[in-house]
Amino acid sequence: MADVRSGGHPASEESAPSTRIDPSVPHPARRYDYWLGGKDNFAADRQSGDAVAAAYPAIRTTVIENRRFMQRATRYLAGTAGVRQFLDIGTGIPTSPNLHEIAQGVAPESRVVYVDNDPIVLTHARALLTSEPEGATAYVDADLRDRERILGHPDVRAALDFDRPLALMLVAVLHFLTDADDPYAITRRLVDALPSGSYLVVSHATTDLVPRDVAATAAPVTTTSMIDMAFRSRDQFAAFFAGLELVPPGITPVTEWQPDDPAELRTAAAQASMYAAVARKP
Repeated sequence: MADVRSGGHPASEESAPSTRIDPSVPHPARRYDYWLGGKDNFAADRQSGDAVAAAYPAIRTTVIENRRFMQRATRYLAGTAGVRQFLDIGTGIPTSPNLHEIAQGVAPESRVVYVDNDPIVLTHARALLTSEPEGATAYVDADLRDRERILGHPDVRAALDFDRPLALMLVAVLHFLTDADDPYAITRRLVDALPSGSYLVVSHATTDLVPRDVAATAAPVTTTSMIDMAFRSRDQFAAFFAGLELVPPGITPVTEWQPDDPAELRTAAAQASMYAAVARKP
């Protein structure tokens, strides 16, 4: 049962996704949870997370700053841009405030669909991702690579109107796609399904923003810590937005996209080595 919660109406029914969990294999959502100080992770997730942290000690700051970017982007979209629909792929284990809490805090009628491929995320999403009565939340168990399952899922279609603008959130997820996955084609096919006036939100790991010696040490460890991960340059990151209109300030370090804090209080880019951008589909 994928949960669609709208004004107290019951969730729609479907056959349950696979609930097999292999605790010996780390998962990005659970490793992210570990870095955020959560408890929904296994030894393999912690081992992988510790290996990355040993090579790049700022990783916990990075994930915190990435969530802060998601929150700022969501506030911008729900507020300034007037978006009322969000499709968040690679949502991870719920950590308050979640995207729907931010969007519905601005506009209670906002409708949010979360997508992830970890059964632990599914369990928590069903328990915690409750909507304001005016809006809706849903959770779909699917992989970013499976466009047809995501876009054709009955709960996605029940929650979102693809004739109206919506925001596609790909926050800290595309770097888990290798070049062999063709992440640009995957992103383009998703964006092609959106109507004019929709938005794409992306953050992505990079080694551009750290000293060369740190990059030389951290990148190999991160990509061999039992989870495939691809670091991409600014130009490679920019390619995700081909044909779209970048929202000011354009492509920036994740800490510099419409920041809330004055410059002297912001985390240095090298301590949160990710690019971020928001763009509008003409």
